[in-house]
Amino acid sequence: MSLNLDGKKEVVSEVAAQVSKAQTMVLAEYRGTSVAQLTKLRSDARAKGVYMRVLKNTLARRAVVGTPFEVAADKMVGPLIYSFSV
Repeated sequence: MSLNLDGKKEVVSEVAAQVSKAQTMVLAEYRGTSVAQLTKLRSDARAKGVYMRVLKNTLARRAVVGTPFEVAADKMVGPLIYSFSV
């Protein structure tokens, strides 16, 4: 399902809020990972206080503008899952 403009703004705002308090960001390609494996990974990450999300790279690039993580914007290509932790 495609997001409308308001939905995209909401996603960018949510991710930017996580980015603003994060000390680390990990980008990982998830190609070849099963849904069950991703579900377990997300569950384990959540239990350890890690914010993890699959999102459009253009939205991720917008969310990191003006942060120390902006330097990674050119690496935000392909099927990625984003993780942020404090």
